[in-house]
Amino acid sequence: MQLTARTLIGACADDSEEAGLLLAAELEPIAGPGSPVKPASYAGRAQGDPPRHQIDKRWSEDRPVDVAVIDNVPSQAGRHEAQLDALAATLGIPSLVLDLAGLTLPEHLPSSISVFRFAHRHADAYLRDAELDGMAFLKTPIGRALVQGTDVNAEPLMQWVPQSLLYGFWMSHLGKKGSQAKLARSWVSEIVGWEPAALDTVMLGVKGDPLNLTTTDKVLYDENDTAGWTLTEGEKKSTAAKGKKQEKLSEIGHGQVPTESGIAALSFRRITQRATVSFAGLRRLHFGMPERNAAGRAVLVALGLVGHTAAFGRSFSLRSGCDLRPTSQAWTWLGAASDEAVDPLAPAGARALFAEVVAAAEATGLPVGGAWRAEPVVLTPNPSLRAAIVATYPGAE
Repeated sequence: MQLTARTLIGACADDSEEAGLLLAAELEPIAGPGSPVKPASYAGRAQGDPPRHQIDKRWSEDRPVDVAVIDNVPSQAGRHEAQLDALAATLGIPSLVLDLAGLTLPEHLPSSISVFRFAHRHADAYLRDAELDGMAFLKTPIGRALVQGTDVNAEPLMQWVPQSLLYGFWMSHLGKKGSQAKLARSWVSEIVGWEPAALDTVMLGVKGDPLNLTTTDKVLYDENDTAGWTLTEGEKKSTAAKGKKQEKLSEIGHGQVPTESGIAALSFRRITQRATVSFAGLRRLHFGMPERNAAGRAVLVALGLVGHTAAFGRSFSLRSGCDLRPTSQAWTWLGAASDEAVDPLAPAGARALFAEVVAAAEATGLPVGGAWRAEPVVLTPNPSLRAAIVATYPGAE
């Protein structure tokens, strides 16, 4: 079976009984099967507890087995959105950008942040605390449209932030009397490592020093600029350096120091990725009339396919020590009466399908395609957000 615009639009109709799509892949570490990879790690349950992996049990044939979630559902959505951010101009999809160029930030920080990078998408506090041409963004026509957008009034969100309709949102930052609109995600994806050879292993090491400087020597230094440190006499606490910190020499990077750098990479029997897009979930969305409903939902399916193939259609790196490549993939149409194998799309094929679906949706009067703004909407932080940034990075002003 080949995916076409007509197929997707028909499956997304109000009266459709089709269930969705399943995209499954077998993955392999670039060093080969069984080579250790690093799952995501999370803070311990209590302060001071060591970091931990997301460990679970899943059914494998007729028995439950240990698994580690290498990349979970929210993280996978973020990887889609990072690709859509990079492809926004090519795809013609809209973007909102918070411009930070007026602040002098450290080099490792971005000079702007796209809505594709916000944790809560268009419901994020960064957009709440932004301005457009000197006016509070949420009081502008675009901002008001985003606040008013819901599952039953999805057209404004389709025009400005279609990704929110696919990956979900919760407008939770406007206060008790503000909008609390929320939408469950219809695209769900995760990468799982099956039957790890060991759990709770730690990585041990030594930070080396060619001269093996004495780590017990005390130094005075400014936490904001460790290059200007001075050596103090012996172990006695100095009182001469106001505003400076006194610690061991090892705290500023000298000397040999044994390390226990948290939980180690794990070796798995196999690694899989499973992604689904639910047509039933998308049927929550309404755009005013049946033909628009079907076409709008199909646009979102195609958008997800673009993000998925761009992020995972070739070898990819999730984090340090977690580089994977697909060794096989199987796409399945989850039909009303039976399932059917689907020809997987390459990234270029997914983009072509997206363009075809967008053209069909535009013909129904949906605000897509030519109605999408070609240039990003550029916002700036309001005075309160700007003050918070400067308080965090005093040299930013």
